Amino acid sequence: MTSFVDRVVLHVQAGNGGHGCVSVHREKFKPFGGPDGGNGGHGGNVVLTVDPGVHTLLDFHFRPHAKAGNGKGGQGSMKNGANGEDLILMVPEGTVVQTSDGQVLADLVGTGTTYIAAEGGRGGRGNAALANSRRRAPGFAELGEPGDALDLVLELKSVADVGLVGFPSAGKSSLISVLSAARPKIADYPFTTLVPNLGVVQAGGQTYTIADVPGLIPGAAQGKGLGIRFLRHIERTAVLAHVLDCATLEPGRDPLSDIDALEHELAEYGGLEDRPRVVVLNKIDVPEARELAEFVRPELEERGLRVYEVSAATREGLKELSFALGEIVAEHRAAQPQTEPTRLVIRPKAVDDSGFTVTEEEDGFFVVRGAKPERWVRQTDFNNDEAVGYLADRLARLGVEEALAKAGAVSGSPVRIGTQEFDWEPTLLSFEGAPAAPRGTDPRLDSTDRVSAAERLAMRRERRAELHAELEKIEKKRGK
Repeated sequence: MTSFVDRVVLHVQAGNGGHGCVSVHREKFKPFGGPDGGNGGHGGNVVLTVDPGVHTLLDFHFRPHAKAGNGKGGQGSMKNGANGEDLILMVPEGTVVQTSDGQVLADLVGTGTTYIAAEGGRGGRGNAALANSRRRAPGFAELGEPGDALDLVLELKSVADVGLVGFPSAGKSSLISVLSAARPKIADYPFTTLVPNLGVVQAGGQTYTIADVPGLIPGAAQGKGLGIRFLRHIERTAVLAHVLDCATLEPGRDPLSDIDALEHELAEYGGLEDRPRVVVLNKIDVPEARELAEFVRPELEERGLRVYEVSAATREGLKELSFALGEIVAEHRAAQPQTEPTRLVIRPKAVDDSGFTVTEEEDGFFVVRGAKPERWVRQTDFNNDEAVGYLADRLARLGVEEALAKAGAVSGSPVRIGTQEFDWEPTLLSFEGAPAAPRGTDPRLDSTDRVSAAERLAMRRERRAELHAELEKIEKKRGK
């Protein structure tokens, strides 16, 4: 069984932020010394880093789950919690990070290149950090924010300068074995190579890498054979070398028909039209093969192709081939634009950007979307009335109350922010600052006519049931 893996699904989980601490400083003769609850630590990130010593995604195939460390909770006496430890995952050069639906997030090329795959959650602030001139001793603290959790697709595209393409048993593995120190499996039957092979070639003052693609056959771009699984490995190459078997005994095959079939598959795969081509007529140590190579060479040269007759068995013509490939690679490298250091791009927020949006959904909910309000809701302890009141004040200052009113929300309208659902009460947000009340309470939530959480849940379920019933009636009418 092969141990080469070039595509995996990785489940990453960043660390959760630690909760803030609610604490009041107490000592002899100072029973109430003020809030001293520390902040929670931030959760650790999941980071992908390119390591030249890693050549496959095999580790992630057997261990597809990766989780960073959680932040520690804050403590009294102004002690902040420790940050969670980052989880650094080493990946091979040429790894492409994608979402499950194919969106490319990062293309990791270059030793040491890093990408934060999942960002850790923020730590919650303790009551010491939440104190102000109006709320001198908060009886609540912020909760730690959950870390990012997502599924990523890691796809490896080998970073090679020269890509060898050809039919099965054309001699690609043999060429790599004699041109470089690589030792791929070689045998006299088709599909001996089940994974791409990568070798380093030194030709004069040039050093370049060479890789092969397991045997292509007609229909490979549509999924036949093994080629479709590994064609991605030649997307980064500077030159493509067609390895043609001049000693094949298969009926209906010759170097000209082989190269036409290979070019057809490359065209079907797409994206390789601009790569220079070199034709390698292999196995000329066989007399009949040498005669065939001499016969087809003029026609191949008429097509504008550079042709080299070689034998991996006797090493005839390999020196000329290696130097020619090195020359093409050098020209390609010289034509590449000079790499510039990454520039810091600053995108200021638009003047009319409030940082959130309010939309009315089909289910009757007014949905508030935005980084700030969603994060504030995640960090609120809804079992603490003072924390809920503090959240209401923050949302009001941000302009959420005004936006809800403009969107058509009225008292009792269902509102959803993140995963939290509640009924909007405009009067709840009319206070500026924190009213005087015992710690952990808020008089705005103590109204006798205020509906309990259980009652609000029952009312939401009833509204949803009514909405579903109306939708079913509409569907029945349309069916008639």
